[in-house]
Formats: sequence, structure tokens, C-alpha cells
Amino acid sequence: MLSIAERHKYILDLLNTHGFVRVTDLAERLGMTKVTIRNDLKMLEGKGMLYRMHGSASKANPHVSDVNVKVKGQLNSEKKRLIGLEAARHILEDDSVIIGSGSTVEAFAAVLKPVRHLNVVTLSLRVSMLLCEQENIDVLQLGGNVNHNSLSVRGDYSASGLANLVCSKLFIGVDGLDLEYGVTASTVEEATLTQKMMQVASQVVVLADSSKFGKRGFGRIGSLEDIDMLVTDDGIPEHFKTALEDAGVDVRVVAAG
Repeated sequence: MLSIAERHKYILDLLNTHGFVRVTDLAERLGMTKVTIRNDLKMLEGKGMLYRMHGSASKANPHVSDVNVKVKGQLNSEKKRLIGLEAARHILEDDSVIIGSGSTVEAFAAVLKPVRHLNVVTLSLRVSMLLCEQENIDVLQLGGNVNHNSLSVRGDYSASGLANLVCSKLFIGVDGLDLEYGVTASTVEEATLTQKMMQVASQVVVLADSSKFGKRGFGRIGSLEDIDMLVTDDGIPEHFKTALEDAGVDVRVVAAG
């Protein structure tokens, strides 16, 4: 039987490898009761070495808050630029697409240079500004209440603007990708509107740098199975990539050095 120190080392080694652990899995692997494992996790949390959740634990607090898009834009900016370039390769001639809000989709919009005509529907005021001067792009800016952090619109009025649209692709940024909770946004309003956008798009493309894996926003957008394609960087944990591919997601990874 392993000592407490040996169990704790085993738990922390798994956390460093996978980013999270489950109580049930640990109990089976170590041949211990769930009560014992929960006590181990409680002790490790008390030392600031992990963050406990219901039935599991992660390396750090996975919950994220709503952060100003200008601040987000300064984080992992080169990764976001490369993700944007890869995403732009998947724009086809005469596509009609929806572009959500956030710093990663703004990086995508900044490098978007369609060969022919492109219809773009967007929530984001900043995306509209980036694209409206291109003659071969027609931009439909949705209306609604402007969120000061994201500089994009929200609410029922925004959703009503989607009612008569049919689009080939939806490009969205997210605040979290979690194997248990799926795809999340930092606010319920954003999550609800994203669900509406998904209903009028044939394909859902998520643009997310690797810092978003294992994170959970306040508003749940949907499950991993609701994603058609994910464009991310090479910091994606291998077990996340495997789980996403098992869920039927086409994972595109850019080399970010």
C-alpha cells in the first residue's frame, strides 16, 4: 500500500501530465477508497497545489471571468495571429460566414483576405471595423446592447437579426474548453447568442489558443460534439486532442514555436 507521500506524488504527477484528475479514477488506480482520495485532494488543496471540484481536481482554478477584449488581445498574440491565418485558409469562394467576438476572432478578421466575394455577419464592432473597408466583403453588423468588455452586441435584438440568415460557417472564440463541461463563454448572454448563431450555420469553427483548455466560463455553449473544427496551437495537451478527435472534431494545430 502506498504511503500518503507516495499517493500525493502520484496525484501531482498525473495533474502535471493531464491537467486534471478524477476521484473515481484515482481510487481505482491506487486501490483506495474515494473517501481517502478526497482527503488527499483536500490536503493538497490546503497546500495550494491543486483546485478541487465535484468529483475531480485541476492544477489551477478553471473558472474564468469576463475580461476586456483589449486585455485579452495582449495575451498569446502571436499564437492568435497564427490561428487566424490557419482559419482564413478555410474560407471558400462566395462563403457567407458569421464571426463572433473576442481577441482570437479579431486576429482572424485582421488577416482575412478573400479571393472573391464574402458575406460576413458579426456581433463584433471591432471585426466590422477591420473588414468594412475591403470592397469584396459585405458586412452585416448585428444590432443590440453593446457589451463594454467585448465591444460586441448582445440580447434578444441581436438574436432576432439572425432569424432569416443561412450561413456556411460560424467562427467563434471561447473562454473555455473542458472535457466534462464542453465549450463555454464568460457570460450567459454570450453563450445564449452563440447557440443561436450555431443554429443558422452549417459548420462551427472554434478558434482557441491552448490556454483555454481545461478552463470553464460561466455560460455553457454546448458539448465538444457540437464543434466541427477547432483551430489551436501546438500547446494543446495530447489527451485533449485525442478526446476532441474522438468526439468527431477536426483539430487543426498550428506550430507556434
